[in-house]
Amino acid sequence: MFQQLFSPSVQHTIDVIGIFVFAISGALLAVRKNFDIFGIAVLAEVTALGGGLFRDVVIGAVPPAAFTDLGYFITPLFAALLVFFLHPQVERIQVGVNIFDAAGLGLFCVAGTTKAYDYGLNLTASATLGLATAVGGGVLRDVLANEVPSLLRWDRDLYAVPAIVGATMVALCIHYDALNPFTSGLAVVTAFVLRLLAMRFHWRAPRAWNRRSTVTEE
Repeated sequence: MFQQLFSPSVQHTIDVIGIFVFAISGALLAVRKNFDIFGIAVLAEVTALGGGLFRDVVIGAVPPAAFTDLGYFITPLFAALLVFFLHPQVERIQVGVNIFDAAGLGLFCVAGTTKAYDYGLNLTASATLGLATAVGGGVLRDVLANEVPSLLRWDRDLYAVPAIVGATMVALCIHYDALNPFTSGLAVVTAFVLRLLAMRFHWRAPRAWNRRSTVTEE
């Protein structure tokens, strides 16, 4: 369905841009963790491709696109090399990287939802896999870097919620037979803008009601 909304070349370009930006974020974390070049490359690959790999394995789209399209595999390596040699400069444009990361979040939650539906999943499962496509790579990145995944931390700006909103919008459009380039683009933009607003105003999810824990916060 998503493939029917855009031409193969446009879809491929969208995927590569999202993969590249996610790979940059993984490589930057590897640098901050003082990883060597192999570790930087691994974190870049996992961050960029992890969510899509998980989705493809679940829906039975095997071998996953990451292993059948060389461009998908090479792009994170290019991002890793860029960060390896130019990480101070990349760090200085972190705001720009975050903006593109938010765009990738919106694109991947929409693409993941529609692809899952194309493979026969119901709307709820499709939206869930749309979310997994968007945030799965980041979760794997944080686990490999020995950190609590960002989307589970109360002190981080909303990340999963914008992806949930975007994926839900796509599921509703499918349900009402209203999915087209305009509505899918609207879902992408909605997730993108919500993520930007969350970063700008530091929106965060609430913690447990009447929380009385004496455990020291980390």
